[in-house]
Amino acid sequence: QKIFMLKEIFVQSYYPQVKEAGIKYGINPVVLLAQIAIETGWGESVLCKEHFNFGGLTGFGKPSEFWPGTKVQLCEKGLTYRSYPDARSGILDMARLLRSSYASACNVSNVPAAYAQEIAYSRYISEVNGDNRQNYKMLLVKLSATMSKLIALQFPEHKD
Repeated sequence: QKIFMLKEIFVQSYYPQVKEAGIKYGINPVVLLAQIAIETGWGESVLCKEHFNFGGLTGFGKPSEFWPGTKVQLCEKGLTYRSYPDARSGILDMARLLRSSYASACNVSNVPAAYAQEIAYSRYISEVNGDNRQNYKMLLVKLSATMSKLIALQFPEHKD
């Protein structure tokens, strides 16, 4: 019950911004929200809660309309990550980066299994912790189905 509530709160909190980002960048909001759920542990990661970073985006690159250039280092001698002023900025910047770097995945995002295949076997996935590409792909497909149901419950006007 507690886990279901966490998932409902996650969808309520982020679906409107994800829908906006999906429309702006041509990415299915269902798969984008599922990917964000994976990357943030359903919104529970420090990067998400404190810095509105929804994809573990590192602090490299030039500032954009959504990222003012603010960086945070979570552990001594660790990587720096992007820190955003709000959830909307973090989500829009993630979608912008996905569209610019992983266009082939974005182009098939209306088919979650095709998107999952493209993203899992791209350079998006780091193999530093071992080859987890197949697990990521399967989880993304499974969470896309879950997300579609949760969105339909909370946002009845949403149509896949």
